[in-house]
Amino acid sequence: MTDVTTVDPARPVLVVGAGISGLACARALTEAGVPVRVVDRGRRSGGRMSGRRVESTGGVRVVDLGASYFTVSGDGDFSRLVAGWEERGLARPWTDTFAVLDGSGGESRSSSGPVRWASPTGLRSLVEDLVAPPGATPLDVVQGIDVEGVSSGDDGPGIDGRGAPAVVLAMPDPQAADLLPRMVATRLDVSARWNWRPCIAVYAGWEQRWWPDFHGAFVNDSDLLVFLADDGSRRGDGAPVLVAHTAPDVSSEHLDAPASIVPSVLESLGPLFGVSGAPAPTWARAHRWSLASPLRQHEDAVFGFDEESGIGVCGDAWGERSKVQTAWESGTALGRHLAERFTG
Repeated sequence: MTDVTTVDPARPVLVVGAGISGLACARALTEAGVPVRVVDRGRRSGGRMSGRRVESTGGVRVVDLGASYFTVSGDGDFSRLVAGWEERGLARPWTDTFAVLDGSGGESRSSSGPVRWASPTGLRSLVEDLVAPPGATPLDVVQGIDVEGVSSGDDGPGIDGRGAPAVVLAMPDPQAADLLPRMVATRLDVSARWNWRPCIAVYAGWEQRWWPDFHGAFVNDSDLLVFLADDGSRRGDGAPVLVAHTAPDVSSEHLDAPASIVPSVLESLGPLFGVSGAPAPTWARAHRWSLASPLRQHEDAVFGFDEESGIGVCGDAWGERSKVQTAWESGTALGRHLAERFTG
């Protein structure tokens, strides 16, 4: 870590978005001694790694509603970060095998792939660990700030009239495009016209488990569902909780009233598992993700940075595939790029 920086602590780098990408960017800057502040409109950090607290048979627990899991590729910095999480009990290998269910009523099968990782305390806890990891300087994160616009001028960039040596937007491209000056968005190849898939996460709990043993399941040939997760298996506590992710088209039709899709999802579960007379849950809810995953990736860049304005963008759309690791690596790479710019 270096303490030689050209950035005035009273005028820090501003990062908008407290998901894993934005916090990874801020962590890289902080470790280099560059003053940085993260602002986010939510009440807590997490972004699409957020969850909700619910009552279950074992008491209050967190259900993951955004990212269902994460994978680890290679043996680089992200792998070492995950190893640290595992050592401290924050992350655990979940499974390398998912079921494949036929939404049209055909036979199910299994599919093996990379190890999927989960968190016993919910994926949000991994994001929050970036804010204040043991033995490190806590990040300066301000919640409840709804940024209205990003400016660019002779004095540098700024958000809502507050200047900064650099501004980072760690968010989906359509949201970034709404905030950016038009020419900056064009140079960064960030457009509001870039379509993202929506999703509604339907989560429900029962008195006891009634479904066949499985970890997670891809759902094929269904207009309603794309993925199911046994949250008790994922978290390791065996809680009788299922999470279903709905397909993009039907999600679009229910974004204004996500709870309206819950009955259809619940009715589909019994036939999917080959169980007749599936019991009603003790509770069931829905959470809307208007921008769940990108339809197009910035495959040739890890992040975007406009040298003329001093504005950067990062997130899971910057890389070959939309993944948790992609988002972390994008934010980290942009943070290190800015650290080189502002230290000497």
